Amino acid sequence: MRFLTLLVALLLFVSLNSAKAQINNSAVKVDTTMRRSGVKTVDTLPRPENQPIVKAKKQEVVKDSARLALEAMPRRATLRSLVVPGWGQITNRRYWKLPIVYAGYVGLGLAINFNQKYYKEILTEVQNRTNYPSNEDENGNPYYTPNPKYAPYSTQSLTDAKDFYRRNRDLSILGLVAFHAIQTIDAYVDAKFFRYDISDELSLKVSPSIQQAAPSSFAFNVPVPSLKLTLSL
Repeated sequence: MRFLTLLVALLLFVSLNSAKAQINNSAVKVDTTMRRSGVKTVDTLPRPENQPIVKAKKQEVVKDSARLALEAMPRRATLRSLVVPGWGQITNRRYWKLPIVYAGYVGLGLAINFNQKYYKEILTEVQNRTNYPSNEDENGNPYYTPNPKYAPYSTQSLTDAKDFYRRNRDLSILGLVAFHAIQTIDAYVDAKFFRYDISDELSLKVSPSIQQAAPSSFAFNVPVPSLKLTLSL
């Protein structure tokens, strides 16, 4: 019995020593004392010094010629509308908008011409009355020929009328600039939504459906009857 006990103890001692010898020192974590003493840790998978860091490239979207042409339409229509009014509508094949565009330009142009005409006439009459109150020189010759249209009106009334036509002329010029911007924006928006169906043929369809209930720990996953809405654009 004593011999067997010694044999078993000897075998246990040998097995413990062999297991301790098989421990990989590279897998042991460095504790704080080793870090403080200046011992450097070694990465298990070191990167070569000359090997550059390769970053993952983003996936590029491949665009065909049709998609590129559609994306270029808004810019082309906008530039053409800025250069020549109505050219952007022709590019978008919205020919029915051309009469509206040119009617707006013609109307605003006539308004500018009308107000400018009367502004200059009344301004000349007011200036002549102010500079030459008597309208006669020493020899009795008139300095200017009065406009018979404005003879019944006083100088103050003509001054107010002059300011009125000048204000309307300036507003007409601003309206022309605004209308030019509006028709340019219209060409851009029309080209932007060229590939979308924005017609009046819209439909809403309601039909019965079965929805799968969300899984829950308090209830079974049982199908639930519901309504399905389908909007056709």
